[in-house]
Amino acid sequence: MNKVILIGNLTKDPELRYTPANGVAVATFTLAVSRPFTNQQGEQEADFIPVVVWRKQAENCANYLNKGSQAAVEGRLQVRTYEDREGQRRWITEVVANNVQFLGKKGEQSPESKESFEGLKGNEVSVAEDDVPF
Repeated sequence: MNKVILIGNLTKDPELRYTPANGVAVATFTLAVSRPFTNQQGEQEADFIPVVVWRKQAENCANYLNKGSQAAVEGRLQVRTYEDREGQRRWITEVVANNVQFLGKKGEQSPESKESFEGLKGNEVSVAEDDVPF
């Protein structure tokens, strides 16, 4: 059985494209999912998981989700390979979503997600605003 269920926040707006052959909608985004523990320094960590959504659900994600939106994703894990321009074999691991639930209003973070990232405050790092995932 290959089933994945994730809840997290989008790191940037979904990217919507259409396949060249038959015009099927496909959206991609990265979901930041908090780990249920802190590291040795007491900081909350997250995993950044690529998600692929197809057809009408892809269009809905592009229309109603944006950077920072909280979403629940249910789907399957997919691993695929391709050859890059230098002829090197590359591996991609991603979640192919069967269902995406929008949690909260557009751009709004839930109290749980705000609390989970509170532990990241206090660690001063010089980062441009566009580089911040939430």
